[in-house]
Amino acid sequence: MKTRILLYCFICCTAAFIASGQEQTGYQSDRGLLVMFWNLENFFSPSSEGEFSSTGSRHWTRKRFQAKGRAVAKTVFWTKDIKGRFPDVIGFAETENRTVLERLLSGTVLRKVGYSIVHYDSQDPRGIDVSLLYRKSSLVLLESAPLRIAGIRTRDILMAKFRKSDGDSIVFLVNHHPSKYGPDSGWKRAEALKRLREAVDSLMDKGLADVVAMGDFNDTPENPAFRTVASPPGESGPPLVNLAFPLARSGAGTIRYSGKWDMIDMFMVSRSIFERGVGSSMEILEVPFLTVRDNVHGGEKPFRTYSGPKYLGGVSDHRPILLWVR
Repeated sequence: MKTRILLYCFICCTAAFIASGQEQTGYQSDRGLLVMFWNLENFFSPSSEGEFSSTGSRHWTRKRFQAKGRAVAKTVFWTKDIKGRFPDVIGFAETENRTVLERLLSGTVLRKVGYSIVHYDSQDPRGIDVSLLYRKSSLVLLESAPLRIAGIRTRDILMAKFRKSDGDSIVFLVNHHPSKYGPDSGWKRAEALKRLREAVDSLMDKGLADVVAMGDFNDTPENPAFRTVASPPGESGPPLVNLAFPLARSGAGTIRYSGKWDMIDMFMVSRSIFERGVGSSMEILEVPFLTVRDNVHGGEKPFRTYSGPKYLGGVSDHRPILLWVR
């Protein structure tokens, strides 16, 4: 009898796991699209050259690459368990190339979900790009392009236009703006914001009202430079609304430095989307297995892959963010 009970439990658990990974077909118009963004902190291929190679200073191996990929996939499945569906769109920062994304989708349980890839190689000196995954059951890719930022060797802004199942179009702009390295880097981020504003204006001039800009902007929403592109909720002006502003004002953040959370990962949405009721729908995903105890400052901090050259075994120094587009 005991053996039968154990066997029954095993069959039920296995069936539940398989069902959780099966493709969910059909567009849930009452809920809209679920969008995720996540900076994956140096997600390089195990066949990379330089410091992220098996013989480089980071000693990046196939085993470490696979462990990180499994943790990324586990996070996506965790999101499905909490939110009731897989993200329809996932924007990534710091992915090395298309090979990394292909291996992520083929070598983990994400192969069950039905994601496709949008990626372009950029001119970034570190060899990291932004990229996007989308579910073919929810969206049809109409066009995509890398938007270069003039005069700077940095990550492109990735533009991807989709048709939803209701027939309307929506555009996603994935960003990873220049970092704060160096004493005078603000002008680089200002140029990136200028390029983003040009892209948004161009899209809206063509009649594309629904636009979502997401990414790691390497600055916080309080910086006045953001008001050239997006305003806080409740204010008029630029074409986008910065949904990260209220979270930042409350002290929330996606990275932690010297014990303080900073909000540098954001969603900015067109006013057409905001007015349909997404004002309170952006959130930071607090995934239990993506954080560790901060023994210096107390509390929790993101579980990083590396601390300097030392391998820690975590996933990223950023928390993922999530948005419902109604």
